Formats: sequence, C-alpha cells, structure tokens
Amino acid sequence: MLNARSRKFFSYYKPYLGLLVTDLVSAFVVAAVALILPLFVRHITKDILAGNAPDVLGQIYGTGALMLVLVVVQTLCTVFVDYQGHMMGAFMERDMRRGLFEHYQKLSFGFFDNHLTAHLMNRITNDTFAMSELFHHCPEDIVISVLKLIGAFTILITINVPLTIVIFAFLPIMTVYALYFNKKMSVAVRTSRDRIGDVNAQLEDSLAGIRVVKSFTNEVVEAKKFGIQNNRFLEARRVEYKSYMFFTSGMLFFTQLLTIVLLVVGGASIVNHSLDLVDLLTYLLYLGILLEPIRGASNLGRLYQEGITGFNRFMEMLEVRPDIEDLVTATDLKQVRGHLKFQDVSFKYTENHEEVLKNVSLEIQAGEFIALVGASGVGKTTLCSLIPRFYDVSQGQIFLDGKNLKDLRLNSLRQSIGIVQQDVYLFAGTVADNIAYGNLEAGFSEIVDAAKKANAHEFIMALSNGYDTDIGQRGVKLSGGQKQRLSIARVFLKNPAIIIFDEATSALDNESERAVQQSLEKLFANRTTIVIAHRLSTIKNAQRIVVLGDKGIAEQGTHQELIALGGVYANFYNMQLRI
Repeated sequence: MLNARSRKFFSYYKPYLGLLVTDLVSAFVVAAVALILPLFVRHITKDILAGNAPDVLGQIYGTGALMLVLVVVQTLCTVFVDYQGHMMGAFMERDMRRGLFEHYQKLSFGFFDNHLTAHLMNRITNDTFAMSELFHHCPEDIVISVLKLIGAFTILITINVPLTIVIFAFLPIMTVYALYFNKKMSVAVRTSRDRIGDVNAQLEDSLAGIRVVKSFTNEVVEAKKFGIQNNRFLEARRVEYKSYMFFTSGMLFFTQLLTIVLLVVGGASIVNHSLDLVDLLTYLLYLGILLEPIRGASNLGRLYQEGITGFNRFMEMLEVRPDIEDLVTATDLKQVRGHLKFQDVSFKYTENHEEVLKNVSLEIQAGEFIALVGASGVGKTTLCSLIPRFYDVSQGQIFLDGKNLKDLRLNSLRQSIGIVQQDVYLFAGTVADNIAYGNLEAGFSEIVDAAKKANAHEFIMALSNGYDTDIGQRGVKLSGGQKQRLSIARVFLKNPAIIIFDEATSALDNESERAVQQSLEKLFANRTTIVIAHRLSTIKNAQRIVVLGDKGIAEQGTHQELIALGGVYANFYNMQLRI
C-alpha cells in the first residue's frame, strides 16, 4: 500500500498520463534499438561475411538500410523524450508551484510569524524544480535501464555463460556500494537545501533593509553576515559533492575493473577455443550497453535524492493545516451594520506564550468611532487582528451583528472590514493597480473617485504618468504621506462597513498629515471605526476612547471624561503635551 505522500507524488502524473505513456514508449524504443543494433553488427561480421553467401553486398546493404531506419526511429523517439518529457516535468512543476502558492494563501498569520519568507520561497522555487527533474527523468531512466539490463543480460548469456556469470558477480558489490553512498547523499542534499534557504533569508533581509544599512554605513557588517551563511552553504555543498564523488568514482572503478576482467577472461577463452573474436567484440559492445545504466545510476541517484528531498520539503509545507478555517456550517454576512461585541476575550500567540489580552469585554455600536490607547505591548493591534480573524481568540467570543465570528465565512467577514496599516504595503506596479486592489472589478472612474476621496488625486496627476505611474517596489518612489493616501483610497474603493486604522500620521510632515486626516474623516463617516492611537491629539473627536492596560480595559470614555478622571489616559495625554 502506498502512503499518503506516495499517493500525492503519483497524483501529479494524472493530468499527463497520455504524455507519460507516449514518453515511456519512446524511451522503450530508444533502449530497444540500442539493444538490437549490436546484433546486426554480429550478423554482418559472423553470418554474412563469414558465411560466403552469394549476394554478400546485397545483404550488407539491406542490413545497413534496416539499421538506418532503426536509427531514424530511435532519433525521433529521443527528440520526443528530450523535449516532451522535459515539458511534462515543467507542467508538473507549474502545478506543484501553483498548489503550494495557493496553500500559502490559506495559512494563518501565525504560520508566517514563525517562517522566514526566503525559506518559503525556496520551497516554491528550488524544491519544485528539483522535483520536475525527478518527475521527468525517473520513469524514463527506469524503463531504459531495466530494458537494457534485462535485454543485455539475456543476449550475453546466449553468447557465453561463464563470462556472464563473471559480470553478475560484480553487481551485488556495486549495488551495496551505490546504496551506501546514496544514503549519504540524501542527508547532504537535505542539509544543502536548508542552507541555501538561510542564504536567501539573509539576502532578503539585507536587501529589504538596504536604506537602513547605508544610513548606518554598515555595509561591511551585512557582508560579514552574508559571508557566514554563504560559507555554511559552501560547507554543506562540500559534503554533498564529496559523497557524490565517492559514488561516481567508485562506480567508474567497478565498471573499468569489470572491462579489464572480461578482456582477460575473454582473451583466455579465445586461446582455449571456447569463444571466437566476433563474439568477444559483440560481448564488449553489450557490456557497454549493460554498464550504461549502471554508470547512469550515479546521475539518477543524484536526481532522485535532490527530487525526493525537494518533495519531502514541499510536502512538509503542504501538510501544514491552517489554524483558522471556515466551519462546514459557516454562513455569509449580509447587510453588515458593524456592531461588534467582545465577550471575555483572552489571547496568547502560542501555548507557551504569555497572554497578550485577558478577559476583555467591549461593545462597539454600529457606526461608532472609538480609539484604542495604551502603552506599547498591551495588545491594541492584537485586539484589532482578532476582528478579521487573522488570529483566533484563545478564550471568549467575538460577535459581529450578533453572530459569532467563527460562524461566518472568512472571505465574507474580511470583505466587510477595511484596514489601513501603520506600515503601508504597496505592490510593485502602477498607482491605479494599487488602488484597484481594494476592488478588482472597479472601473477607472471608480478608482479616480476613490483617490479624490482620499485627497490623492491631485498628487497622482502631478506624477509623470498619472495613474499609470510605476511606483516601484513597496511604493519606494512615493513619500510617506502619498503612500498613506493610496492605502486609504484602496479602502475607499473596498467600501467596508468596519474600518481599522493603525494611526501612522506621526511620521508625516504637517501638510501630509493634514491631507491624510481630511481623507480619514471622509472614510470614517457612517462606518464602525477603530483607531489605534499613537498621538492622542488626533483622537479628541473619537466618540469613545478605550484605554488598554496589562489587565484588560483600564478605563474608557470621551476625551473630556478621561481627562477629568485624571487616570491613565490623562497621564498619557499630559506626558505627550510636555514632549
């Protein structure tokens, strides 16, 4: 019985069974012709030339013509194997890469918190390529090798039994040797794959932070950090190539030794008149055919180890189940009002992690504008991340319009929520592309309207190509205020019932901050709004301010009520005034 991983491995062949069968038939023909051709050579030299037939030249020409036809057929089949066989592997690689990418999209934030992006990229690029090589070469090489081994052995034993026994006395030794070093290569290849992931992680980290690196003139430091990972990868490669070297050189030694033994034994057999010269030459030709798959076993072994290592790493990711999934009974949201209720909510990121939130109970009316305030680390962002179910509560329940969030389909829930993050993420592409991300079905006029509401239209039109301007990776060609307004335009286009805003205006100049605040006032109108406040002066107009502390909600009320209370909020506010 095949285990789950084996079934998954072979399932990738299913869409391409026709191509696979044709590929294997072509490989079979290639191997069969290779086996047949030496028989024609033996026929010409032993039967035709030595037989003194009356039409010797005619038989030679006829045999040569038949050999030519076989060679043409073999060449055509080789062309098919080399092209269509590789394409089959490429198709399967595409399918695996797409499947893994789509699986990544389903995984929860907790997964990405614990995995480096470069390692995830390595699984979807290098590992799938190694698998495509295995998917293509393995079936072909097995068919060719098995046919050549069985065919050559059958023909050899009909020529001379003692010589054939000598050959197969070597095979068990060669097999044990090959299996031993194949196992060592497997460990080395796995280590090498992990180390190149570390190299990619270091590279991504350094390049993503290149502006910080240069501003602190720490290029040498980053070069040393990269050098450490690069050298660790080199050492892993050294072990891998050392194992491969022992494998290939050992197999070469055995095959050359076998050739020498056959020449010596065959020569002695000729002297003893138990073998003639033509049969010895034929035997040596078939020995080459027999040893070809044995020599090729080194390459097949390498492809197998790299491919199966890549497949196991691929499956490790594919077998990770999302922490957060739709229940079978989950339903869609309809006519969202935006009433939220937190009921005794506690949360911690892992079982061993301390609770970030503890017994929080909070009710937010539909259309209410509230602000979350508190010291760093008390769980303001975490509380907001629980609403779209980026994480699930550890204890308690959250309700939206009276429905438990876990009873709602994730897609439906998240469609009703718009998030403006502190760290604005814009994709490489045009201004219009980034705004349209809020609603991919929106027309250009709707994109422009959203930009106007976000006070972004004026600066967009001043760009070199207006809405078609390429903004670079992560919007590097725009200022902080411009990026923030594009992210707000994106939410305008989405038109959600609930807005979560992680306030990031403190880093903007006064003019940009004013423009952003004006666009936010339009965005917040008639929507349930939760603002994570960093600058308390910007949330005076909030209908309610909720102050979070280490033990949950410390106090709540309007700005004036909390100032009059003289508690935590008043201390925060007065401290910022002094600053």
